[in-house]
Amino acid sequence: MEVLLPFSSECTVARFLRREKRFRVEVELDGVPTWVHCNNSGSMLGLLREGCEVLVSPAARPGRRLGHTLEMVKWGGFWVGVNTLTPNRLLKRAWERGLLPEVAAYTSMRPEATVGGSRLDACFEGPPGRLWVEAKNVTLVEEEVGCFPDAVTERGQKHLRELMALKRRGDRVACFYLIQRPDARCFGPADFIDPEFASLFDEAVAEGVEAWPYRAVLSPAGIGLGERLPFRKSTCDG
Repeated sequence: MEVLLPFSSECTVARFLRREKRFRVEVELDGVPTWVHCNNSGSMLGLLREGCEVLVSPAARPGRRLGHTLEMVKWGGFWVGVNTLTPNRLLKRAWERGLLPEVAAYTSMRPEATVGGSRLDACFEGPPGRLWVEAKNVTLVEEEVGCFPDAVTERGQKHLRELMALKRRGDRVACFYLIQRPDARCFGPADFIDPEFASLFDEAVAEGVEAWPYRAVLSPAGIGLGERLPFRKSTCDG
């Protein structure tokens, strides 16, 4: 599998100690307790256990207060990607390499695109017209189902409403769900965590909002794009 987002050679394996609020995680790095940045605002349900291995990357901006960023967590013998910037970065790289058939016909991509006062992760343009995409990170798996979200997400609900409005306007719209762990066989909204999001997800799909659940391929070397997964638990059986 091609590595689309390689990790820096300066990435380091550390040990998780504790999480403070949402954006600070304490790890044991080279034997020293060290605070690192965590950009994942979700709960990371079930992943963070004291003593588990984590991969941290050096801050891209020199002089940042927290000198490392949490990238992956070791769980159940495999790596789980928790950096919420990864889905949009991987979406762009996969499009550039021609690895994502859903966007193959588009000739340009604008990341962090603004529409009607709101900002979505990407806007593709080309002969088929305009395509708006919101990219989401998935780290929760229950009984082989990749589930999103892992905490109630008003922001995620808002994005689905915005995508439905754009669809009604005539644009093509989609959500790219990157499942950053290998044990999911299919995908579904986490109605047991956020029933409002799950209801909006079903409504959005019925109205023509596309959902692209893809599994990532992860290693300390970097991240690649795996297979597209089917929907719902029932499609996993057998």
